[in-house]
Amino acid sequence: MKKKSRIIMIVAALLPLFLFVFPLWNITLEAPQYPIPLGMNIHINDFTDMHPHDIQNINLMNHYVGMKYIPEAIPEFKIFPAGIITTTILGLLIAWKGNYKWYLGWFILMMLLSAAGLYDFYLWEHDYGHDLDPKAIMKFTNPDGSVMGFQPPLFGSKDILNFKAHSYPQLGAYFLAAGIALSFVAFFVGKKEKNLKSES
Repeated sequence: MKKKSRIIMIVAALLPLFLFVFPLWNITLEAPQYPIPLGMNIHINDFTDMHPHDIQNINLMNHYVGMKYIPEAIPEFKIFPAGIITTTILGLLIAWKGNYKWYLGWFILMMLLSAAGLYDFYLWEHDYGHDLDPKAIMKFTNPDGSVMGFQPPLFGSKDILNFKAHSYPQLGAYFLAAGIALSFVAFFVGKKEKNLKSES
């Protein structure tokens, strides 16, 4: 019979694959002139509309204040899928051949990669909201005279002019988090199994 910790680790390694099915993050914009909020879902390999033509409408608004268009593709759309597939295969190999200490190593690796992904997302948002075209039709300044930025929040809600921007993880992110958490559980279950074996 397979060890319980190994089964848990197998499940942990497979859960991040749901990122290929469900979105990772969502950004929504609410404003009085839009009865139905505008929004986009961020997948590990694509941007998609919350409602038909949302990204097109967001790009039209952004054009007036000098923001870049939301692109159809970014380099991360090639890097992230490859990273998920690689770490899943690694996790399955660890579950098959490694001992419980390797489960902790996979947990740490996934935590570091997730933190790097969030930081990369923050940098993208910062560039998106602050690198404005000086020839923009509309210009807005802060009370101190500096150029106003339009960076959406990394997590939570934020007022940007007459818009309220919301940024929250979606189902794909929760599957990823569950997989990472389960690898930590697998480590402790494996450690307990090792101790019980030593005592018997």
